[in-house]
Amino acid sequence: MKELLTRLCSLMAVSVVLCGPALAQVSWEQADQAAEHVFPQVVEWRRWFHQNPELSNREFQTAARITEILQGMGLEPQTGIAHTGVVAIIEGGKPGPLVAIRADIDGLPVTEETGLPFASQAKGNYQGTEVGVMHACGHDAHMAMALGAAKVLNDFRDELAGSVMLIFQPAEEGKPVGADGEIERGGAKMMIEEGIFEEHKPEAVFGIHVGIVPQFGTISVRPGPIMAASDRWWLTVTGKQTHGARPWGGVDPIVLTSQIILAYQTIASRQVDVTKAPSIISVGRINGGVRNNVIPEQVEIEGTVRTFDVEMRDYILAAMERTAQGIAATVGATAEFTLADDGNLPLINDYELTERMMPVLNRVTGDVPVARVTPQTVAEDFSEFSMRVPSLYMFLGSLPEGTAPEQWASNHSPNFDINEQDMQLGVRAFTHMVLSYFQDDTD
Repeated sequence: MKELLTRLCSLMAVSVVLCGPALAQVSWEQADQAAEHVFPQVVEWRRWFHQNPELSNREFQTAARITEILQGMGLEPQTGIAHTGVVAIIEGGKPGPLVAIRADIDGLPVTEETGLPFASQAKGNYQGTEVGVMHACGHDAHMAMALGAAKVLNDFRDELAGSVMLIFQPAEEGKPVGADGEIERGGAKMMIEEGIFEEHKPEAVFGIHVGIVPQFGTISVRPGPIMAASDRWWLTVTGKQTHGARPWGGVDPIVLTSQIILAYQTIASRQVDVTKAPSIISVGRINGGVRNNVIPEQVEIEGTVRTFDVEMRDYILAAMERTAQGIAATVGATAEFTLADDGNLPLINDYELTERMMPVLNRVTGDVPVARVTPQTVAEDFSEFSMRVPSLYMFLGSLPEGTAPEQWASNHSPNFDINEQDMQLGVRAFTHMVLSYFQDDTD
């Protein structure tokens, strides 16, 4: 990876000296014609990926197929990054900035029920259990659209006033638990730690997600926070076991846990500025006790926190630990708060880059203007890129042909599907944004 990026930097430096600044010569009409020409291949790629999904950090076959396609374009992809990630660079023929396109590549432990002729029959091991595996979140389409844009841009590489980094990222859906019981490393953060931005950072990173929002047939975006930070937490409340008929003989952790759960809701509603950004504290699991007339010694709860502001996130997590310990201490109990280290930061679209690309995206969508979406409380580790590089992440609302909106199966459903024709919009969006960025940079 370092060798490839060093060679890129040298090439760009020499080009600036010998050639001077130059404009990208690819017209929008040429780009659209090329996108239309490659589209049948995009559909074929998507169907292959859909039929052959793999779980996070296990995307070996997927990475091999991506590598094969990129090599077929004459590129020299680097493999094995963050286990199964793939990175390649399209070196433009003229000097200019480096920008990146990112696609996630992993599937989910979901058994497909779509009935598609190319439906997944794949199996995988998830936390020690054999499960069905499915591209139930559209990553098959993300890979296909990124490869389609790569084909268009690579075919015009001699006219590009800049270069393009292609990032195919594993483990977006979350790092799995390894054989030793520990959460594995992986995803966007691990790719960055392994140096994909070490020698030369891109000036911008672009990403697209299908589904998520119901503005079907168009692109939705917003500047600023667009997806939430996601943090997984556990709390163990320890009291003193006693008979249910003699509660004064012990310390009841069930009652204490109930008080803590209610108090958590006042953190979001009373302790943080709700006009600044929304926040959610949810409890998803409660476990304690084995018998109706025995007050247990311990209760464990588990949940998630969703936030859109880094400072608010830090405050809420600290307040949760402080609140639990304070309530427990009033009766001599203890509360141990544990935060998982696999959370996501909020995904924040760069304000300047988003506004700069709005006319470009509206040109791509044509008669259907780009929608301004509200922040989504789901999470995405594209945020690791957006925290380091000006980034733009958008949604492509895609409804399967012949499906009424009220019947739409959302992301992560065993019936999730897309309208494949909408992928051409994604290919064009990637291509136009890159070309426009190069054009603007030389103006």
